[in-house]
Amino acid sequence: MSHLLYGGNVVANDVRLHYLRYGGQGHPLVLIPGITSPAITWGFVAEKLAEYFDVYVLDVRGRGLSSSGDHLQYDTETCVNDILAFVAALELTEYHLVGHSMGARFAIRCASQHPQGLKKIVLIDPPVSGPNRRAYPSQLPWYVDSIQQSIEGMDAEEMKKFCPTWTLEQRQLRAEWLHTCYLPAIVKAFNDFHDVDIHQYIPQISVPALLMVAGKGGVIQADDIDEIQKLNPNISLSHVENAGHMIPWDDEQGFYQAFGDFLDQSII
Repeated sequence: MSHLLYGGNVVANDVRLHYLRYGGQGHPLVLIPGITSPAITWGFVAEKLAEYFDVYVLDVRGRGLSSSGDHLQYDTETCVNDILAFVAALELTEYHLVGHSMGARFAIRCASQHPQGLKKIVLIDPPVSGPNRRAYPSQLPWYVDSIQQSIEGMDAEEMKKFCPTWTLEQRQLRAEWLHTCYLPAIVKAFNDFHDVDIHQYIPQISVPALLMVAGKGGVIQADDIDEIQKLNPNISLSHVENAGHMIPWDDEQGFYQAFGDFLDQSII
């Protein structure tokens, strides 16, 4: 039986933000997906987390059912302000923030502002690119070509060109929802991976933080881990050795195990 309670919309930071709520019991947990991941694509993870937490999965602006269009801004600061306004709109007085990839970068920036109620953050394989740094390993044309094809219409078999290791169900869901990723929003987020120095905010994180690294992702390397922990020695570390950047897609059980008891629950 599904733990999905409902999908909803709130007005936050002057835009409509859509979210999915799972579970409804336990400590609130806000999940921020990556650059081209509408909330529904993290549903299988939210179902598991909902056994332990009250889970809210956000459609970042320009994705899924949240506001989109050329009249909006899609820079890091604006999206971070969305998250903080979203939490306030839902009146979450205490919450954990879990972000994957782009969402992890947003979580770093959120935490650096010391928002009231934020208890812990989990940073799932955040891009460590930035000014004068090693480029993010994925290439922009991969995103552009797949989104453009999805706008025209694509099926799971056509998605295999872009996600060859994914299961049929995973590719079906991505093929169904990728067209909701507004291309200018994706391009801006990708450019911000390289133009925004997210490292400057790491020393300002005062809440407990867990950095989860994909062993096969190529996004975070040993030198990057050393730098992050020197910037903030209080950041804990876990590895999912057999997973690429999309960790729960590659090793779902390893993903849950990597949380350990960081969130005061062992996810089994």
